[in-house]
Amino acid sequence: MKLTILSTSDTHGYVFPTNYVKKGSKQGFGLARAATVVAREQAAAEGPVVTIENGDFLEGSPLAYYVARVQPDRNPAPLMNIYNQVDYDCGILGNHEFNYGQEYLQTAIRDAKRQILCANILDHNGEPEYGKPYTIIEKAGIKIGVLGLTTQAVYKWEKATNISGLQFESAFIAAKKYVPIIREQADIVVVCYHGGFERDLATGEPNDIHVGENEAYHMLAEIPGIDAMVTGHQHRQIATELFDIPTTQPGFRGQAVGKITLDLKRDAAGKITVINHDSELVSAANAPLDSKVINAAATLNSRVGHWLDQPLGHINGDMTFHDPFKARMHETPYIEFIQQVQMATMGADISATALFSDEALGFENPITMRNIMTNYVYPNGLSLLNITGADLKGALEVTARYFTISNGQITVNPAFVHPKHRQYNYDMYEGVNYTLNIAQPMGHRVENLTYHGQPVKPDQPLRIVLNQYRAVGGGHYGMYEASKIIAESQSPMSELIADYLQEHPTIDATTNDNFQVVNEPHDLTD
Repeated sequence: MKLTILSTSDTHGYVFPTNYVKKGSKQGFGLARAATVVAREQAAAEGPVVTIENGDFLEGSPLAYYVARVQPDRNPAPLMNIYNQVDYDCGILGNHEFNYGQEYLQTAIRDAKRQILCANILDHNGEPEYGKPYTIIEKAGIKIGVLGLTTQAVYKWEKATNISGLQFESAFIAAKKYVPIIREQADIVVVCYHGGFERDLATGEPNDIHVGENEAYHMLAEIPGIDAMVTGHQHRQIATELFDIPTTQPGFRGQAVGKITLDLKRDAAGKITVINHDSELVSAANAPLDSKVINAAATLNSRVGHWLDQPLGHINGDMTFHDPFKARMHETPYIEFIQQVQMATMGADISATALFSDEALGFENPITMRNIMTNYVYPNGLSLLNITGADLKGALEVTARYFTISNGQITVNPAFVHPKHRQYNYDMYEGVNYTLNIAQPMGHRVENLTYHGQPVKPDQPLRIVLNQYRAVGGGHYGMYEASKIIAESQSPMSELIADYLQEHPTIDATTNDNFQVVNEPHDLTD
């Protein structure tokens, strides 16, 4: 007797096989491909199948953004109708489910055919707020207990209005509570966690930046009674076993489907035990597009395409670039423009922004919403903070950690690549001049920091504009916190850019080269 557990995770609203950078591109991912894989595996399975949607489905793609922010009623129903075409048994909440607020999320949950599970996001009374903590599914005479967990780190990143009234409990604590309860009722216990691994799977060495963001290793090491674990959040592709427990993580955007197979044996007393197990990832790269998903999304996709390709502004000069690594070392006109929009919107002295992914290659001419959505991929608004010169220097030291020296050359610090790509945690600053000298040890890399031509003093008051993720300390920037916020913009940055272009339909591609990243060894006492 076999039980198969299939999962997708971190699809981020990418229904079609495109990253939207180029119109009509077809790539090896997307919910429409993954849905085909799920259906094929269900049909081919020996024995019952449990299917899991493991979180981060409401936000991420231009299509998901259009549903949440552009269509007149801002109702998630069109997106949920697409996901409902996939035969999921259960759904888990991801951290990005909160990006558009709790009312939007609650509506999405009501529209979902799959059963939403979340044991560790609690209301003010300490009770699960979203769905049930777990469920018992009976298939072919097997009672399968499924526990739903979400990374507790939501509270570190999400703006306060989107998570008001909620408590985020450690996934480990919740699992330690519920796994024994489920074990008493079920033959098989499956933990589905929108979170990942905080330790290297081979060595057990810690490799995480945020304490508590990922807890899967701790759960598998310390909590007995788990038969299988589905993970996500880190966008990794993992199919392995840890402490003799099979686990998967299927990448992101529907790149693959996680597949865990448990060989089961029932003894004379009726007790079921796992006698063997296997885990693998089934690639969706070449899978045909699922017709039900495509048909459900066709009208919406047409509207999104029209919206993405409307010209919003024209450029004098060139705002594109071809090497994202170099664009993080030398200021580009694209980054300078984003800083200008942020400073103009919030009336700030200083601005910081990031090049969020390596798919971002700047604005083409004319600028369209497609350009904006594929370069500025997150729906964050802006916050204005009162900080000091010491805060600013500390933040620059954090951002300088992005680089390291290898074979005498500046390169990317591996901690920003593995276990998860974190390019979004390297910021570039405007309104000040500075040098990051990567030849120096971490904590001593910021040199020649000036504001209006004068050295920045530690107690100097400054006003800085940041995206709302960074403004509350997201990315390990402890000097930024909610108590320092003095104003916020509730509009997402993509709207703010479009609004700016309405007022400035022609913009100049310029840069003032206010920062540099160098490799210049010298004595710290010089």
